[in-house]
Amino acid sequence: MSDDELIGLAREVKENAHAPYSGFRVGAALLAGDGRVFTGVNVENASIGLSVCAERNAIARAVADGVTDFVRLAIVTDSTDEPTMPCGVCRQVIWEFARELPIIVESKPGARVHTTIAELFPRPFTSYKR
Repeated sequence: MSDDELIGLAREVKENAHAPYSGFRVGAALLAGDGRVFTGVNVENASIGLSVCAERNAIARAVADGVTDFVRLAIVTDSTDEPTMPCGVCRQVIWEFARELPIIVESKPGARVHTTIAELFPRPFTSYKR
């Protein structure tokens, strides 16, 4: 699957985000090693700490289906400027499953950043070695 196709899926699912408090919608599309794509959106809550990011929802969806081998992650936000990188909590969760995962982040069409979780999160917390 191409970067454009994966970004397209993230852009499409972003429309389903539940963001009544911030108005900032995020969509994520996670490509698994078996070719399946797992999507997620941010789901806000009146108790802000209970909100869940799109990236974590996509990962949880994959894990619920027994998948933990990830190839690439695409994230699309409502930002009209610079692409918005995953939050610290998401970085920790992504790193848990894929320590070199390529990530593509897009705000408006064409405004993309290509990075990896290792670049975004060089010194993660860990309590064990894999």
